[in-house]
Amino acid sequence: MHFTKSLPLVICGVLAHIVAAQSLEVVPARAMIDEPVAIRATGLTPGERITIRAELTDGSGEPWASHAEFKADPQGTVDTSKQAPVAGSYKKISAVGLIWSMMPQKKGVSGYMSPPNFGPQTVDFHLLRQGKDAAAARLEQRALAEGVQHTPVSENGLRGVWFVPAGTGRHAAVLVVGGSNGGLPLRPAAWLASHGYFALALAYFHFEDLPKELENIPLEYFQKALEWMVGRPEIGDAKIAVLGTSRGGELALQLGSMFPRINAVVAYVPANTRGPSCCGQIATPAWTWQGRALSYTRGAGGGGTIEVESTQGPILMISGQADLVWDSSDMADAVVSRLKNRHFAYSAENLKYSDAGHLAGRQEFIPAWHGLVRHPISGREIYMGGSAEGDAKSSIDSIPKVLDFLRKNLVGQ
Repeated sequence: MHFTKSLPLVICGVLAHIVAAQSLEVVPARAMIDEPVAIRATGLTPGERITIRAELTDGSGEPWASHAEFKADPQGTVDTSKQAPVAGSYKKISAVGLIWSMMPQKKGVSGYMSPPNFGPQTVDFHLLRQGKDAAAARLEQRALAEGVQHTPVSENGLRGVWFVPAGTGRHAAVLVVGGSNGGLPLRPAAWLASHGYFALALAYFHFEDLPKELENIPLEYFQKALEWMVGRPEIGDAKIAVLGTSRGGELALQLGSMFPRINAVVAYVPANTRGPSCCGQIATPAWTWQGRALSYTRGAGGGGTIEVESTQGPILMISGQADLVWDSSDMADAVVSRLKNRHFAYSAENLKYSDAGHLAGRQEFIPAWHGLVRHPISGREIYMGGSAEGDAKSSIDSIPKVLDFLRKNLVGQ
């Protein structure tokens, strides 16, 4: 009789033990925003189907979410870095698939917005068994590594932000320039500093007292920025690279061709020719040198080709074959072809991605979906091209390759 009364308690205790055995973890739980993570569920019944749901609120307060169903392996485990979903927001094995495949949960959102002031992005994961919450885990993605410092630069006409990596001693440096959005290219500079480089995020228009549009920008301004960097005691004779995206990629190639102090060039979705001004109704020169306007391409008429063969160091380009802003893949190929024909003394490579658009190679693992983007200066709506998966794959593949390129050519390791 006593045994009969105790039996329900024994069964409940066993069930409680089984429920407690399920767990969900993110490894590592605190990661840099370009660092792959693994989401793991354990304590499952071998072969059972479970769902993992991911949620975040972006820097503009918009909710995003994704989900994927998995089949537990014979050990009762699901590991997103090793297993493909059987259904859900993405299809193939991708450790960060639950992040890049997120979609906005409200209408009218054109794309993901990063948290302001380099704040961390929190991603919450939920393990669902038969539609009910069984476990949860949280990931904190950081845009700035511990110990990185950044201070405004506002002297001698320059406007920017200087990023100083953690640790003492001399480091190589990177001049970072943005594209037709203008302003400060803070995110890529923060990324570089987090990987051990001094970085100057340099504004050159649409910022404070600088020109309002990308028009007749004197290239002496960038020469002055390079001189400012070289003049700093922590730089001195250390090597310097230039990195830019879109019109900034065009600019990076142009600067590399002009200034021997630049030892390496990284150009994301670049053009091989100088474009016109942006973003007025009438095309005018974008760049000047020694008081003269530099020629620029005029539609089918061509012109304004950047003399990349004058660059005194290797060149790495990242491009999307589904780029709908301009044909960055073919233009980057044209750079490689020109250099090959002129027996360029350094390496030149175009990392091109078949299903990536104008956002190819972004240096962070974030929700990759985007709709039409309104240009902040022209007000025009722009579709960047590519797919979320294609853009994400380009980031996953290119991030370590860009870092390896910089390490070999600036640090020598």
